[in-house]
Amino acid sequence: MRTRRLGWAGLEVEAAGKRLVIDYVRDMTPLFNGWLPGIGLAAPSGKVDAALVTHLHRDHIDPAALVDVLPAGVPLLRPAPGYGDEVDNAGTSLSEHEIVEHRLPTEVVDTWSSREFGPFKVTAVPSLDGLGDPQVSWVVEADGQRVFHGGDTMFHGWWWLIARRFSPFDAVFLPANGAIVDAPHLQPPSPLTAAMNPRQAAVAANILGARHAVPIHYEVEQPFKISGYVEVADPAKEFREQAGERARVLAVGEWLDLDS
Repeated sequence: MRTRRLGWAGLEVEAAGKRLVIDYVRDMTPLFNGWLPGIGLAAPSGKVDAALVTHLHRDHIDPAALVDVLPAGVPLLRPAPGYGDEVDNAGTSLSEHEIVEHRLPTEVVDTWSSREFGPFKVTAVPSLDGLGDPQVSWVVEADGQRVFHGGDTMFHGWWWLIARRFSPFDAVFLPANGAIVDAPHLQPPSPLTAAMNPRQAAVAANILGARHAVPIHYEVEQPFKISGYVEVADPAKEFREQAGERARVLAVGEWLDLDS
């Protein structure tokens, strides 16, 4: 099995001539309106056999892009819709609208449930969204190897349960930008991080027994994202310092071959 970083939180996984994507996004401007087009995002190598999403914030799902790479009728695996009214779901309503607009078939998955696609077995595991919206993380198994994708989760107490069921992992992909969010629908704002910072990500990698630990959910080449969104200055550098020998920083578009 091999994996390829697609930028921000996007990941491509390939095994036995098949591929899947997680949190693949082609266009970030609907959320990060200062995002420079063509920088920091890569497309998958071709059509995919499955697509997974950790949650429906617009920097983790792009229905128009997914329609272009998913065969007709193949569903996107996703967590449940948000709870409450339009204000409660302000962070996910755009994505929900785009799913309908592009007629993207989806399948809602529960935590600890598994699906199989060709050589892949994928399992949705518990995750904690920093803004209160439903989220899962993903465990992907193929070729006797195992990877973990953490979306933009906060640090939580499910790490040990996940480790007990699946560790060790050949590679874990963990958010490390330590974002602090001040959004209009989340007032008063919190000064605490809504996604793991480099130290928290390194601790999670250690609990999960990771052979390779890869920081995601950052892009240093983008000068501006959105008002009220503040990140760690250099997530990759801090993650290397915290995670030590298991840290593996991938450039956008770079492959990690788990057989080597």
